Amino acid sequence: MNRHQDADQHDYSFASDNTSGVCPEALAALCAANEGCVPSYGNDDYTRKACDLIRGIFEKPDAEVFFVFNGTSSNSLALASLCQSYHSVICHEAAHVETDECGAPEFFSNGTKLLVSQGNDGKLQPEAVERLITRRNYIHFPKPRVLSLTQSTEWGTVYTIEELRALTFVAKRHGLAVHMDGARFSNAAAALQDSCGASPADITWRSGIDVLCFGGTKNGMMTTEAVVFFNPQLAREFDFRCKQAGQLASKMRLHGAQWVGMLESGAWLRHAAHANAMNRRLAAGLRAIPGVGLQVAPEVNACFAEFPKATADALLKKGWHFYSFIGASGYRLMSSWATRPETIYRFLADLRAHMPS
Repeated sequence: MNRHQDADQHDYSFASDNTSGVCPEALAALCAANEGCVPSYGNDDYTRKACDLIRGIFEKPDAEVFFVFNGTSSNSLALASLCQSYHSVICHEAAHVETDECGAPEFFSNGTKLLVSQGNDGKLQPEAVERLITRRNYIHFPKPRVLSLTQSTEWGTVYTIEELRALTFVAKRHGLAVHMDGARFSNAAAALQDSCGASPADITWRSGIDVLCFGGTKNGMMTTEAVVFFNPQLAREFDFRCKQAGQLASKMRLHGAQWVGMLESGAWLRHAAHANAMNRRLAAGLRAIPGVGLQVAPEVNACFAEFPKATADALLKKGWHFYSFIGASGYRLMSSWATRPETIYRFLADLRAHMPS
């Protein structure tokens, strides 16, 4: 919430990590890059430097990096580059590519089918993936070609290195490429660095990931995502896909500059860690309120809380915004780089005040 905003006005702090503005590091980089004239369409030093910084963070000098405007385009174009129209993509039933892309993966791949699997806490299981791959392997069924993993998941959970390797082992054994929807990859990277010292390389290509859609917008940047091909052979003519899909920015320096500002300063990981920490603070406060429950143990910047619908209605009427997510009384509360402790305290106080006695 803006510091000048009154408490009785609308507060979107917990609706999504998309509702926060551009973080200071990305904004400063944008302003700095806005001076003078430079080559367009990515032929500039900002974009080159951003690509090199991403390669450095992932310890993959031969990675191919492309910038697009949003997560829908990054996921859809990446999947389309891995598939023919007669192929299929295996994903979790709650995956964004299945529930929130308006059919874009199918559209950009000219009809590739999504095959969904269940799994607790938003995670796929190797046995279930193998069953989908081998269930029907004749010419009348779209051939499985890609395994798509979401990190962090739509349930705010994180795949461990062991879980990733178990899943990618199954995929590679059957000749599938592995795509990672990393809209909130920074939050997962911060959580895994904190819990086990894992590096970005450890939780991507070293664990069998072929292409990562590396989220910038939810991390504090403005309309920029990076598609990172750890297997450069899979990036063949991806630049043409971006152009055809309207995703080649003429003023590409304004994409690249944001990544430079975030990566050079370490802000990408620092802001993600802050969002995770704010979520832990929120979760602790929720647990302390009688009658409020958590649907899953929070690991990154998403909290899934249960409280009465009448309480939710009262909070919405008071000006708070959040989404109903799972079940009749399940609500998603998101933290971001901009979440402040005092906002959490105000929300918890209002929630407690509107719980039934």
